[in-house]
Amino acid sequence: MEERILIVDDEEPICAIIAQRLKREGCSCVTAHNGKEALQHFYRDKFSLIISDINMPEMNGIELLKRVKRLNPHTMVIIITAYPKIAVAREAIQLGAYDFIIKPIDLDLMVFSVEKAFEKKKLEKEVETYHKFLEKLVEAKTTELQTALLILKKTHLDSVKVLTGAIEAKDPYTRGHSERVRSLSIRIGIRLGLNGKRLEDLIFGALLHDIGKIGIKDGVLQKPGQLSPEEYRHVQEHPLIGVRILEAFDFFKDKVLMIRHHHEHFDGRGYPDRLVGEEIPLEARIIAISDAFDAMTSLRPHRANMPVETALKEMKEGVGRQFDPAVLDIFLREKLYDSPRDYSPGNIASNLALSHQVFSHDNHYVDNLWIP
Repeated sequence: MEERILIVDDEEPICAIIAQRLKREGCSCVTAHNGKEALQHFYRDKFSLIISDINMPEMNGIELLKRVKRLNPHTMVIIITAYPKIAVAREAIQLGAYDFIIKPIDLDLMVFSVEKAFEKKKLEKEVETYHKFLEKLVEAKTTELQTALLILKKTHLDSVKVLTGAIEAKDPYTRGHSERVRSLSIRIGIRLGLNGKRLEDLIFGALLHDIGKIGIKDGVLQKPGQLSPEEYRHVQEHPLIGVRILEAFDFFKDKVLMIRHHHEHFDGRGYPDRLVGEEIPLEARIIAISDAFDAMTSLRPHRANMPVETALKEMKEGVGRQFDPAVLDIFLREKLYDSPRDYSPGNIASNLALSHQVFSHDNHYVDNLWIP
């Protein structure tokens, strides 16, 4: 067996007899005559098994068992006693003793119990090794799945950019609008505490908020003058068109509400469902502010772009009516509108810095998802 055993009994002849027999079985034995002496050996050396009497001076076997199990729960302990009591046996087993043997000791039974204790210890080690192997296997598979998931998300993002490119091809005046709305929306979302999947959904929702304009007539989108009431009603159809386009795809189903409701007003006078206040999804309220700011400060067929100061003044006048007061307050107070409005290589560094900020919120995502 080649195991190291600590034998504890205040009767030296008993220690000697047990040690002699176990040495014949290939064990290395050390003896002690009370619990205190046994602990000193236990502190200095490693033992696979302790065989201990109960009634001993200075420290009894039950107290020794408690202390040994606190120091190393995996140490096997066999209790021996000449005064068997059911309550004492129950306590010893509950404290973690492997076996309870009554004196006078049957040495063959002792050897059998020791062998079984070592078998149990060996099995526990094998189970622990197997668990560690499984943990590493699960970790490796998780890494593989996360990599596959990120590739899939990157593919979805590339598909979204193709769709936004199709929108902008219909209306060259809005070129870059979806990217800028996405960038502003991320900044607002982070300040509001969004992270993980919810922040990722906001990115896709912001990029796709105008996808329904694919179904709006080119002549209306590019009209140089004011829209007629009928044309304006036609433009108002684009959130619902966007929902119909995207709800056929499982990946976008949990993002369609922010696309449907990004033109709702906080006071209930928006479209298409005239939702009020917090009935409007938070993500839609965020996109509404990003969308309005970029629309006002961009060149459009029917008007020149507004100066930033003028746009901010108009937005302040819309607080509580068109815009969520809390979201607009963060946008204005932290000057989130100061983010770069072009995506030249020189400005990618700014977006990369933002991507690292997002990454620190939830390391499930990688930078490539956040760089334009």
